[in-house]
Amino acid sequence: MQIVFLNTFEKPVEDGTIVTGKLSICERDGIWAVLWSEGDAEAVSWFEGTSWEEMLIGFRHGVAVKMGEGYTPVVDGMLEEKRGGAGSFLSMLQCYGELHAKQELFEALREWRRKKAVSEKRSAYLVATNRMLWMISAFVPYTTEELLQIPGWGEQKHAAYGQELLEITVQHGRETDFPLKWVTEKLEPVAYTQWMYKQKEARYKNDMIRQQQKKRILSFVFEGGSMEQLQSELELPRREIMDRIEQLETEGYDFEPLIARELADMPDTERELIWETFRQAGDRYLKPVLQQVYGEDSLKEKQMDVLYERLRLVRLHYRKSAKQQAM
Repeated sequence: MQIVFLNTFEKPVEDGTIVTGKLSICERDGIWAVLWSEGDAEAVSWFEGTSWEEMLIGFRHGVAVKMGEGYTPVVDGMLEEKRGGAGSFLSMLQCYGELHAKQELFEALREWRRKKAVSEKRSAYLVATNRMLWMISAFVPYTTEELLQIPGWGEQKHAAYGQELLEITVQHGRETDFPLKWVTEKLEPVAYTQWMYKQKEARYKNDMIRQQQKKRILSFVFEGGSMEQLQSELELPRREIMDRIEQLETEGYDFEPLIARELADMPDTERELIWETFRQAGDRYLKPVLQQVYGEDSLKEKQMDVLYERLRLVRLHYRKSAKQQAM
């Protein structure tokens, strides 16, 4: 294989010596490979295949893992790291929150969030994310002014939940104070660097999973698969699968065969009514189309998720047709 990229990594160990690793990207006959080796050990393959996009994701994920373990590349900048600025301070607050969260307070906040999500019939993360609860439990705000300094906790969220949350935090002690500028000095640089690369590792791993799911979606559609088979294969909610299909359609992939299979039992009159409603009301929002096509009384008797999926499939075909006519 021809080496098209090569970099050396170094990692200091406790006895004062330096462990060296080598990372290379190779290519032969359109096949890409990402290889990692340490010392005299045999090289480990992080990726091998024909996709340049998948190769880059595998490469970046592996680099993030190794840099999180303490390796430093001789030639830096492979992950396009941005330094300085307000974004860095935000990430420092997030890092400190995760590393110094007070477990007892965090558990109390999580239980409050669970009950609130159940009472409002919504996902827990919409009430507050884990990252937000980690920061609140680490910094322990006692007042409205302090709570509003927690990244992501804005006026709207405070109006809905602020008073309840502060009634919990005031029951717990704290060793630090507000404002939070002291975090930049107190946060250990090594711990912060490792945390940053762990975030990148998780992001690139998610990119790898999404890329694999993309291939499986396209393969199933090409082979004549159905939405039900896709749901079983990917173990994802059908709504999320539709989100992926709509995104892939904007990238130029053709889902007309899938649409035809899924809507084969739809009466022509229903399809024409949906089509005409899109023309009159637009295709951005589906709720008014749903109400106009099926009527309020019928909606109570049918599964809403099924109807929304049918509308989204018709909308894909409608948009493609409109685009072709515009050309």
